Amino acid sequence: MSETDDAYLHADMFGPEVDVGAYHLGMAYAKALLGASEKAGNTEEALAELDALVDDVLRRHPRIDAALGSAMINNEDKAAIVERVFAGRVSTVFLNFLKVVARHGRGGCLRAIRKAARDLLDQQRGRLRVRLTTAAPLDDELAQRIENQLRAALDGEPVLARIVDPELIGGIVFRVGDTVFDGSVASRLERVRQQMIHRSVNEIQRRRDRFRSPAGN
Repeated sequence: MSETDDAYLHADMFGPEVDVGAYHLGMAYAKALLGASEKAGNTEEALAELDALVDDVLRRHPRIDAALGSAMINNEDKAAIVERVFAGRVSTVFLNFLKVVARHGRGGCLRAIRKAARDLLDQQRGRLRVRLTTAAPLDDELAQRIENQLRAALDGEPVLARIVDPELIGGIVFRVGDTVFDGSVASRLERVRQQMIHRSVNEIQRRRDRFRSPAGN
C-alpha cells in the first residue's frame, strides 16, 4: 500500500503538535466516530471529512476554529454554528459527530481527535505508518522495493511517508512510531566523531593517571 505525503502525513501525525492530554481525551471521541461510521458503512468517508475539516476548513478559516474552541461561546451556540456551516456539506454521521463535540465543548480537540481516530483505524487494520527520510527524492520503483522489504520485516502493512531532507548527507532514516532507525551517512559520521572523542578522553585520562602514579615517575 502506498500513499502520498499529503494523503496521510498531516502536521500532527508524527510531530509533537498534539498535546498528550488532549490526545487521550480525543480518543473517546475518536472511538465514537469510528463506531458510528462503521455502523453506517462510511468510515473512510467520515475520516476524510475529518481530515478536510482540520486541514482545510480550520486552517483557512481561523474564526471558525476559534469559535469552536472558545470558552466564551455557549456550547449550544457552537452546535448551532456547526449546523449552519456544515449541514448539507458533510455526511449525516460526521455532522452528528461534530454536534456532539461542540455540545461537550471539545471543539479545540479536533486535531487530537483526528490523530486518535487515524491511530485507531491503523491499529484495527494492521497498518504501520513509516516516515522514510532521504537526502534526495526516491523514485517510485525504489520506494516500492523498500516498502516490500518493510512488509517482510514488520508485523503489519507499511504506509510510507517520503520526506526529503538535504542535510541528511546520504542514506536513509526510518521512523516507525516512536522508534528511529538511522542509516544515514551523517549518523555514521557522528558516531565516528563520538568514538574519537571518547578515545581521546580515555587517552588523556590514562596519561594523567600514569603521571600521577609512582610507577609513572
